[in-house]
Amino acid sequence: QVRLVESGGGLVQPGGSLRLSCAASGSLWAINAMGWYRQAPGKDRELVARVSRSTSTDYNDSVKGRFTISRGNMRNIVALQMNSLKPEDTAVYYCHAGVGVANVDFWGQGTQVIVSS
Repeated sequence: QVRLVESGGGLVQPGGSLRLSCAASGSLWAINAMGWYRQAPGKDRELVARVSRSTSTDYNDSVKGRFTISRGNMRNIVALQMNSLKPEDTAVYYCHAGVGVANVDFWGQGTQVIVSS
């Protein structure tokens, strides 16, 4: 079992920055990739960025060059630095971890990001 707790969401003006953080607890040794997904009203949940155990990264095309994902040395923290935010980045952001051989999905509770003037 893995528990994920997010922090760092909020309201920001277009062009601004936010940093999201996710702390994992539990069976840390079994965590494979960790990442961030988002879901805007009326839309499907989509991948924003993820980082593997080997620290290779993968980004949604819409955030490349603006967002940076990083993972702590102990693999229990994953952060998402979001720069040059746009109104279309407004969504609930969810931390995700794939755990174990079966890569079972674990999710955080979500944190709201609103980009608006």
